[in-house]
Amino acid sequence: MLILRLVNAESIRKLFEQVRRGKVTPDAAVDRLRHLPFEDLGFAKVDHHRSLRVGMPEVIFGEGKTPLHMAQIFARLARHGGNVLATHADKRQFAAVKKKVRTAEYRELARAIVLQRDPQLYGKGTVAVVSAGTSDIPVAEEAVVTAELMGNKVEHFYDVGVAGIHRLLANREALTKARVVIVCAGMEGALPSVVGGLVGVPVIAVPTSVGYGSSFKGLTALLGMLNSCASNVSVVNIDNGFGAGYVASLINRL
Repeated sequence: MLILRLVNAESIRKLFEQVRRGKVTPDAAVDRLRHLPFEDLGFAKVDHHRSLRVGMPEVIFGEGKTPLHMAQIFARLARHGGNVLATHADKRQFAAVKKKVRTAEYRELARAIVLQRDPQLYGKGTVAVVSAGTSDIPVAEEAVVTAELMGNKVEHFYDVGVAGIHRLLANREALTKARVVIVCAGMEGALPSVVGGLVGVPVIAVPTSVGYGSSFKGLTALLGMLNSCASNVSVVNIDNGFGAGYVASLINRL
């Protein structure tokens, strides 16, 4: 958190230096600083101050937003520097964003629009992201993208579910080196408990909506993970790869 505060303080210093050198007019500098707490776009109040308060910038949730609204919010965040992330975004929204922010990219599996300009690693170790099956990868990829943009080294291990436990055990050594592990699983949601029994670090369990009828769109996995017998397992909401990646980033900075 402190690191990001310093980064933002440094960006303000750079702005002042640009004014001193005549590269930015005083009026333009005032315009930028005016919107530090938040910027009212009428349909949205863009929180430019969040990284100063909580150590992470605001992230855009894409569902329900029009392509135009998405593009305007994304562009406003991009103007203030740093990385920008939009989750649960579709290709129409990305097309609108791309017109305003040419360097933005679309991560199709994660359904995320990203603008990565700060390559610095703020995390002290590795965040491992594990998926039980191939069908769980989209949720896992959302966690990967989130953790990466928050400044972490990330390794992923996909399709290592309990139906073929030897696949997980083949990666045991690498998993034990991680500082925090995210585990995405649907069906009965057993994998986080197994991983929790193998590693001595926090495990963030992500139930996914993958499974047959009695999985109840992830509810069975959620309840199974909440009842885990592994004491180092905590649980986020169904399909919430973003939340897992965010919390893992906070843990990895401690």
